[in-house]
Amino acid sequence: MKSIIFASALSVLVLQNANAQRVSPDEVATSRGTLTIQPLVHASFVLGLKDLTIYVDPTGGAKNYSGIRQPDVILVTDIHGDHFDPATLSAVRTANTVIIAPKAVADKMPGDLKAKVVIMNNGDKKTESGVGITAIPMYNLPESPTAMHTKGRGNGYVLTIGGKNLYISGDTQGIPEMRALKNIDIAFVCMNLPYTMTVDEAADAVLAFKPKTVYPYHYRGKDGLSDVNAFKTKVEAGDKNIKVVQKNWYPG
Repeated sequence: MKSIIFASALSVLVLQNANAQRVSPDEVATSRGTLTIQPLVHASFVLGLKDLTIYVDPTGGAKNYSGIRQPDVILVTDIHGDHFDPATLSAVRTANTVIIAPKAVADKMPGDLKAKVVIMNNGDKKTESGVGITAIPMYNLPESPTAMHTKGRGNGYVLTIGGKNLYISGDTQGIPEMRALKNIDIAFVCMNLPYTMTVDEAADAVLAFKPKTVYPYHYRGKDGLSDVNAFKTKVEAGDKNIKVVQKNWYPG
């Protein structure tokens, strides 16, 4: 019950920001052309190539995606409302959109959405629209059947797009599977209490797997925003070769 209350609170915060001004996208050169990274709010963002658009954890309704190309692929990480919003999925998908989600999410989808889902669970690998996708565990420590995020229920993802490897943490702590990642070019790493990691834990995990670039995202918790400036300071002090990119994931 506690986890449901926490998730509902976060979902409200997401919806409150749905009409806020969108921050500018970043651009990354890949062998498939320029990849755009468009932060939206909290856990939601869009990755785009000229011929491909990927929505990550879309929430906030269709208005949150106004002016953005419709998705070829949607990735959903977990069952909580700040990641899994059936109404938004129904509003933004097309007849050709592929929705990728863990079984726990698929089980909660209405029939029309469930028919479009490709289920991936921890450790699964596939290629979709020329993008390599690996489902990575995401969970709280210590492991517990009563944890807000239990091992095996949700997915982080590693995407290989045009020769670049991108890691999306989802809701997790600094688990061994994260710390063991290799050759990550861009990482999106959560940090918010009591749901995921402290700033110190997130920085320590990042210093273990050494992505070239890291975006702190999903950093609003029960008591407000985590100190992403402190995260940047800790990471750059530990390894000056890791670039920390700070974007405003809570505009308005």
